[in-house]
Amino acid sequence: MNSSIVVEGHRGYCARYPENTLISYRAAMELGVDAVEFDVWLTSDKVPVLMHDGNCRRTCGVDRHLRDMTYAEVQTLEACYSEKFGDAFRWQGVGVPTLEQALELFSKECPNLKLGVEIKEYTEETVDLTVALLKKYGFFDTCWFYAFNARIIKYIKTKYNGRTMGYPDFLMQEFEPDSYNYYDEIGINMRVMRSEVFPIYAAKKLPMHMYCADNEIDVRYAIEHGAALITANEPVPLLTVLGRM
Repeated sequence: MNSSIVVEGHRGYCARYPENTLISYRAAMELGVDAVEFDVWLTSDKVPVLMHDGNCRRTCGVDRHLRDMTYAEVQTLEACYSEKFGDAFRWQGVGVPTLEQALELFSKECPNLKLGVEIKEYTEETVDLTVALLKKYGFFDTCWFYAFNARIIKYIKTKYNGRTMGYPDFLMQEFEPDSYNYYDEIGINMRVMRSEVFPIYAAKKLPMHMYCADNEIDVRYAIEHGAALITANEPVPLLTVLGRM
């Protein structure tokens, strides 16, 4: 199998641990992934924090949006994702991490880790604050920036020359005729990979990030169709197929 394929843990190791938490990232690193993906929002007082949805209800049980909360309020949340894991991670101090807390963990325990940085709050300020922290901890040059917004992808590329990965045009917000010019790589989900439109995006000859391949069938399908990076909620089948377990 292709040993050059990058193995990325989606939101850490989110099949087994609450997503976008420090324990999820640590578990992914211990498993041996090459990269982890996470999602960045800003609190009302402009602290970059990590959560997928923005609204805290699903993973924290509180129906409020991060952009409407101060960081002090975010610190009171318990990100134990009870809807999925029950009480398994409750009362263990599993909180919503700041981007800086995650970067501190990565730099201490796995400084060669690559990062998939998903910008969820579609503002230039979010990008600026995120880039500053990535540069502070030495991760900027080896990370990918993801966004489902073409304006944000363009901003990252033109202002910072960051390494960008966008998605097929029909999945993007604010897509323009020249938006693909600002992509370094392209993200392809398993549904698109198995559809009749896949050849359109493969023909662009951009390195393909394929997500999420959580079983051996999907892993082998992604590899056969040219994946450069494969994202997984459950990385064990991927690492096994690649001979890295």
